[in-house]
Formats: sequence, C-alpha cells, structure tokens
Amino acid sequence: MTRCQIIKYKHTYDDMTHMSNELPLEIIKGMRGVREAFYLDQEILDKVKEEESTVTSPGTGTAVNNEGFNEALKREKVICIIKDPRFRPPPEPTVILKCSDGQVLGVEVFPDTQDQYIGKEGCLMVSDGFVVFLDVIPSEGSSEAFVMPPVSFPELNLSNGCKNVVSCSPAPTSDKMIREHRGLPDDAKLASILVAYDVA
Repeated sequence: MTRCQIIKYKHTYDDMTHMSNELPLEIIKGMRGVREAFYLDQEILDKVKEEESTVTSPGTGTAVNNEGFNEALKREKVICIIKDPRFRPPPEPTVILKCSDGQVLGVEVFPDTQDQYIGKEGCLMVSDGFVVFLDVIPSEGSSEAFVMPPVSFPELNLSNGCKNVVSCSPAPTSDKMIREHRGLPDDAKLASILVAYDVA
C-alpha cells in the first residue's frame, strides 16, 4: 500500500468516525426539551464514577446504587443531555427501592401509571412519584438501597448506528460536577440524563 493510499484510508476512517458521532448527537439535540447535548470524556466520567460511589439518599441516608451509570461506563460513547421539563418521561422507572434479598420494596411511578397503585391494598403513595409496597417484608438481616437501573432510550437504535443503548440519571452532585466541567450554569429547573451506546 502506498503512502497516498494510507492517507486516503485514514481520512475516510476519520470521516466515518465523525459521522458516527454526529448522527446520534443530532438526533438527541432535535428532541423536545433538550437544552444541551455533548459527549463526555474519560476525565469527567472518572470523576463522576468516584462521586456516584459515595451517594446516599438525602434525609434517610439509604444507599444509592446507580446501576445505570455503571452500565453506561461499559459503552463506547456517553452523551450527556441537559433537559428542561418539556422532555419526554422515561419509558421505565428510574428509581427502585430494593432489598438485598432481591425483593422490590417500592418503585417510581408516573402520571400514566399512578392508577395501578392509588387506593390499592398494600400500596402507599409516599409522594406523587413513588409508591411503597407495605406487604413486602424484608428478610431478617437484609438491607435496603435505592437502585437506579439502566433505562432504555428508543430514539437511538441500530437504524442510526447505535447498539446496546442505555440511559441513566446521575446523582444531583454528579449533575453539578458535569455542568461545572462543561462550563454550564447550575440551573435547578434543568436536569441531566446520560445516554450510552456502542457503535453498531
């Protein structure tokens, strides 16, 4: 292979890589309620990983296990979305209260799922967005933790060059850390979501 051919192939590869990065980002930027969207580099991901390992629930001190973020770290690309209230609701619960014995003690609810729990025996709505299951009894010696599972993100899929797509919500302290890293203001009206994927 000649030097010219090598240079040509390199330019072609670079162009394809740029295109594979741009399409998912443009799709997300076009979604309703998205204020900012950008890729996270390894430096900030390492800082967020360290922060997430220390997070507990405010007020109760209950442990928080961000399984969604841990799963996102296994992907090739991670996009951060800064969103306002117009952004669509998540397709699945983003917070689950679980016992170390595997039982589900509570789960996040949405306006379109509240009717499944309101007024039902054994269900206590502790807020507009969370229900606790009173009839679930943890095993003796077990512990409780809020689990933030990986959540699907249907807008990114094989048709636009993405596979193994997951999304998650970083803790408030991690959210603040990401915005400071990006030079963005800490606006309480906005929230962040991370979307991670492998290139298909």
